[in-house]
Amino acid sequence: MEKRICVIDAQGGGIGISIIKYLREVYGESVEITAMGTNAIAASQMLKAGANRAASGENAIVHTVGKAEVIIGSIAITWANSMMGELTPKMAEAIMSASALKILLPLSQENVVIIGVQREPLPHLIKCLVENELKEVFKNV
Repeated sequence: MEKRICVIDAQGGGIGISIIKYLREVYGESVEITAMGTNAIAASQMLKAGANRAASGENAIVHTVGKAEVIIGSIAITWANSMMGELTPKMAEAIMSASALKILLPLSQENVVIIGVQREPLPHLIKCLVENELKEVFKNV
């Protein structure tokens, strides 16, 4: 059975692009990836990276996250007004209210420090996310 993953990113979609490419490398077409951008550029770039479908904007994110089994993004997707204001309070509320497993990378452009988290390069974080954190979720994929 195909697992439904929702990857959320903003601005140029760079983090989402890297996540989607690695998900495809490891899981191929056995997962359904929905790319959700806070803007059309991010969504478009993630679609080009290998997402099955993509959409952008507040209503699309609010509507779609409730259908996902796993939501992946930077920790900032849970914070109202983060990502230079692109992540609205409604988006953050919908993401955190969704029953999906949320796997969050400790990355942010905000003036926030998360204590107890080791700083790692993005490729290392994505490898850990896909190979370790999703391992149990996808053990039958």
